[in-house]
Amino acid sequence: MQILSFDFSTFAETNHKIVQYVIVAVVISSMAVILARILQKIMKVYFERSSHVLRVDPTRYKFLRNAVSFVVFMLAITLIFYTVPELRTIGITLFAGAGIFAAIIGFASQEAFSNIISGIFIVIFKPFRVGDNIKIGDIHQGVVEDITLRHTIINNFENRRIIIPNTVISSQTIINSTIEDEKVCIFIEVGISFDSDLEKAKSILSETVEAHPNCLDNRSPQEIIEGVPQVIVRVISFGESSVNLRAYGWAANTGEGFVMKCDVFESLKKRFQDGGIEFPYPHRTIVYKKMDDEK
Repeated sequence: MQILSFDFSTFAETNHKIVQYVIVAVVISSMAVILARILQKIMKVYFERSSHVLRVDPTRYKFLRNAVSFVVFMLAITLIFYTVPELRTIGITLFAGAGIFAAIIGFASQEAFSNIISGIFIVIFKPFRVGDNIKIGDIHQGVVEDITLRHTIINNFENRRIIIPNTVISSQTIINSTIEDEKVCIFIEVGISFDSDLEKAKSILSETVEAHPNCLDNRSPQEIIEGVPQVIVRVISFGESSVNLRAYGWAANTGEGFVMKCDVFESLKKRFQDGGIEFPYPHRTIVYKKMDDEK
């Protein structure tokens, strides 16, 4: 007759390890939940403030807060698998397969992630906001209509929407005409002939710009006392057949400055003609060399 023996010490030791592993897993999970909620709260407050400045919907950044929770929970699961020896081998196998899968997905969506990261940088550093008049590089210019974490929508002056990926914006020079002071100094350049009265042309140009309703007086009180003119006109260069003048006129914003510049050019055509100021025409001297037939 065979008597079965039972080792109570081994059973108790096994149960003690199981309870210990369960406690460790519960503690790690609890800490992960607390940390995720704290990070979500911090990000919520920050993104709400940034969205108020950028004048965009703060709910568009909700997925970022969820992504932070996902990362925290994944780290917690990894730590649990690493702590429990029985799960370590299984975890290594699972994470190795997941790593290959993640590498494939990451390579395929590299550009999308780059746009997201660039969008986050736009939210953090705020180079422009919705409603700002900006110029991206040397091509695209208009008013910002929307800022997402993938792209930015610009409404140009032809009322066409330009959708630019955030990675493109991050690599370009941005000219923002609205971020601090909307006032802009407009350069109005015109050429006159060498025979024209220079002082009279400068006076007409200055008066024409100053009389425009969009022209602002940007002089300081001290400059007004010193008699600095509201619109300064300078000779900037000599062309092949012209003396080139430039007037410095201030406007409230880029749009009003563009209108002022166009109106001034139109007015100058008549005023220069009435004042005897000649617009230059190209002059060419052609020399004909007589060919020697004998040679």
